[in-house]
Amino acid sequence: MSELKSEVDPAEVGIDPERLRRVDEHLARYVDDGRLPGWLVTVSRYGRLAHVSSYGSRDTEKGLPVEPDTLWRIYSMSKPVTSVAAMMLYEEGAFQLTDPVSRFIPSFADARVFTGGSDQRPVTVPATEPVRIWHLLTHTAGLTYGFHRNHPCDALYRAAGFDIGLKPVTLAEACDVWARLPLLFQPGTEWNYSVATDVLGRVVEVASGQPLDEFFAQRIFGPLGMTDTGFYAPADDLSRLAALYGLGPDRKAVRLDVLGEDARKPPVLLSGGGGLVSTAADYHRFTQMLLHRQDSPAGVLDGARLLSPHTAAYMGRNHLPGGLDLEQFGRPLSAETPFRGIGFGLGFAVVLDPVPGKVVCSPGELSWGGMASTAFWIDAAEELTVSFFTQLVPSSAHPLRPQLRQLVYQSLL
Repeated sequence: MSELKSEVDPAEVGIDPERLRRVDEHLARYVDDGRLPGWLVTVSRYGRLAHVSSYGSRDTEKGLPVEPDTLWRIYSMSKPVTSVAAMMLYEEGAFQLTDPVSRFIPSFADARVFTGGSDQRPVTVPATEPVRIWHLLTHTAGLTYGFHRNHPCDALYRAAGFDIGLKPVTLAEACDVWARLPLLFQPGTEWNYSVATDVLGRVVEVASGQPLDEFFAQRIFGPLGMTDTGFYAPADDLSRLAALYGLGPDRKAVRLDVLGEDARKPPVLLSGGGGLVSTAADYHRFTQMLLHRQDSPAGVLDGARLLSPHTAAYMGRNHLPGGLDLEQFGRPLSAETPFRGIGFGLGFAVVLDPVPGKVVCSPGELSWGGMASTAFWIDAAEELTVSFFTQLVPSSAHPLRPQLRQLVYQSLL
């Protein structure tokens, strides 16, 4: 089990300890007035963990506090892990980013695109461009999520059994279902948050010849020492798993045991887009591997190299066509990042310009978050990583992410 404790006084890495207390004081109010059950935050600079704090409960009803080894459903923070897995295979020559996905999942060869009608009577045309691997990495494939509820295609996903919870089918079976449903747009022409990373997980399986859980365990979690990360909480660790909560009518946290059950048993569908359970210590190690700093280029941690620094840097470039941001290229719907001034790389949101979003941060910052309000960011310019863990659905319930940024950055000296 990875340890999670501060390694250095914040002042030694250019962080004002007095100002840093504002982070904890602000977040504590969310617990005190019932908006969050509990939380844990980490702040690291120059590769050294400078601040670890927690407050509240991992299970309010049982009176269990948040602890350093609490297990969290990280949901879409699984996506960067799957993207790293894919790029590891790319480095081995398993595919090119321009390869059609149908090379690995044949059902994608006959993709069709929605052009009108309704979910009951959709009008479609053949895709003029194949869905390619880079489309999956950038959410430009034309896929969607059933829970968006913004488009007739979303309704088709729900009708096929894909809403918020996991359908009890295998990843291979799910991909064949999604391949038969219409795409929202011609591949590569727009951005839409979607099951694309789940499909990418299936590409990893086919290209590597391993189930996704085995690949992750052997190639990522093992080398990085992420001993508490997997697709569910084992029976011996269930007491450490935080309960899941939703937003009640009074905007207070209410327990969501039915949805939370997915993390308590081995899943049928290995969701690289949202299925992982992890600890703050484990995910901290993942962010440190991705952080480029003066004494250690990105892609390696404690001698375990997952990616070359060139590949890691390439993942952090904006890959949206024309250099556009999500405001210009994306569809106006809920995702795990703001849209103004934000581009998208190979598995992460990328800050192009902090000014349009009106939140202090650095150009080039990488970030993503999860459905239960977890979040992380990596700022190479400041050699800074921050992670935040809680268990409240949806992630848009409270403005935690921008508030956390403004409070962390005001503490930097």
